[in-house]
This record gives sequence, structure tokens and C-alpha cells, in this order.
Amino acid sequence: MQHRVLAFAAAAEIFGGSSCAVALPAGATVADLRQRLLEDHPALGELVTFAIARNELYALPEEVLEPGDELVVIPPVSGG
Repeated sequence: MQHRVLAFAAAAEIFGGSSCAVALPAGATVADLRQRLLEDHPALGELVTFAIARNELYALPEEVLEPGDELVVIPPVSGG
């Protein structure tokens, strides 16, 4: 199953654009997505942490991905 993953800020720089496509088998979880993203984009591992949102909510690692999910990598943010 093909998933489109959106990225912002440092994650977009690492992806080389505002999104990327990730192929995962049916039944894959958010944890599987995280692992694949780290394999495909090792520089993500240099971030202190990053979250994954699924359909506008922070996703738990055990959540199963569904076709059409909106997936977003959220890098750490700072500001004042």
C-alpha cells in the first residue's frame, strides 16, 4: 500500500520536498512507517525526536495505517 507522508520544516529539508511516498504492506503500523522513514531518510535519526500525526492527531506506534490516511512528520519545534 502506498502512503503519502507530508513534511514540514527540518523534515521537509531532509525529504528534499514537502512530501514523500512510502510503500508498506497492508496492516502496517505507525511504528512500521517510522522505521521505513528512518531507513529511507537516515538524517531523520539526527533529529532529537519527531512525531507522526495521522488524520490530524498525534499517532500512537501501534495504530494501523489505513488507505487515505493523512500522515505528517512533525519535527521538534522551538521558539519564543
